Amino acid sequence: MNKKGLKTKTVVRKRISWDECFMQIAHVIADRSQDPSTQAGAVVVNEKNILVGVGYNGWPRGIKSEELPWEREGDFMNTKYAYVCHAEENAVYNANNSTEGCKIYCTLFPCNECAKTIIQNGINEVIYESDKYADVPAFMASRKMLKLAKIGMRQYNINNDK
Repeated sequence: MNKKGLKTKTVVRKRISWDECFMQIAHVIADRSQDPSTQAGAVVVNEKNILVGVGYNGWPRGIKSEELPWEREGDFMNTKYAYVCHAEENAVYNANNSTEGCKIYCTLFPCNECAKTIIQNGINEVIYESDKYADVPAFMASRKMLKLAKIGMRQYNINNDK
């Protein structure tokens, strides 16, 4: 009731879900990447939905963008794959607290190296948006390890978001 004794209607604003919130943050942090071909982002959150760490794909700390190659093809030493830290790894490395029991939101499904980092650091769920490399062996190996370690995996789709 208002001051005049009349009934008032409370309007409740619809807010985004936690999944949408954290996936949006993963996309925003991905924009920090200087990789000319792929911008990936990841967000680690605890069981209370408190942000624990964020990361994007890039060089190890202290190395400037122009000091190493961003090439995708060629001799291994002359490609980005020899040097880049993936978003998922950086989200764990940058965590301000333990990642034990946390979940990780990723713009891309994690590769085998990131899967090892996820498993070893006690993360128990992976929520990913894109799975465009599903048929690549490194990503098949990742899925196998995550499944064997009983890590939950689910694809985020805003159309299925509640």
